[in-house]
Amino acid sequence: MQTILLVLHISLGLALIAIILLQQGAGATAGAAFGSGASSTVFGSRGSASFLTRTTGVLALVFFANSFFLAYLSGQNISPKSILEQTEMLAPVGDAPNIDLPGLPAGKVTDDLPMIPE
Repeated sequence: MQTILLVLHISLGLALIAIILLQQGAGATAGAAFGSGASSTVFGSRGSASFLTRTTGVLALVFFANSFFLAYLSGQNISPKSILEQTEMLAPVGDAPNIDLPGLPAGKVTDDLPMIPE
């Protein structure tokens, strides 16, 4: 589920970038003198401003809602996914066993074993 939401999140981000880049800036009226003013008639008499503004708002709302939901999911405890991880959690942790090894004092296990000559 989290993977699907991440893919959706990336798609929403790219769509937001595309929609924002499609919008005309404040100084875009000078472009109408060079023939670009006719392209806004596709979206109606008000142009593309209303449609693109609403689309940007909806995409931004879904993007932020998805961000909050992903943050919530990342804070949840996830159960172990493999059998080995489950057995590590169930294995009791106790003291080191008492093993008698030659060359060591009885009942003591250490990490620094002496070198045994061959």
